[in-house]
Amino acid sequence: MKPWIKRTLIAVTGATLVLGGLSACGHRGEHHERGWSEERITEVRGKAIERVSSKLELNAEQKQKLGLLADEMLAARKAVKGDSAQPREELKALIAGEKFDRSKAQQLMEQKTQAVQGSSPKVIEAMANFYDSLTPAQQAQVRELMDKRRGWRRG
Repeated sequence: MKPWIKRTLIAVTGATLVLGGLSACGHRGEHHERGWSEERITEVRGKAIERVSSKLELNAEQKQKLGLLADEMLAARKAVKGDSAQPREELKALIAGEKFDRSKAQQLMEQKTQAVQGSSPKVIEAMANFYDSLTPAQQAQVRELMDKRRGWRRG
């Protein structure tokens, strides 16, 4: 496998770990009840960064790069979500009539795809910068955790 492909795969997988950590926190009852305000997102982001930082024993520079990665991922999430306050309502509108609204579905898909394409280079660059800043031992720890499919669970 070519080195750049391997690095890209590792970067995307690492980004998935961080995003998974952020989203996993969102499936607990208290998060659902309180909603996802900007303050709540900032709080969860901080907790996820602290958890990853402690697991990998990151130094200040590495922690800063992880923070930049989290910021880029949140910006990408916001771009994909779009301006809609109620994204589920957009999806419900597709099936509101007798026929599925194919043209509206295609338009929504194109908007989401453009958002992903627009934000992914920044996310990949941030992930690469973070991963490349890790020591070989920390990189091995990330790979080991991914191999075990454990993620960043507590305990």
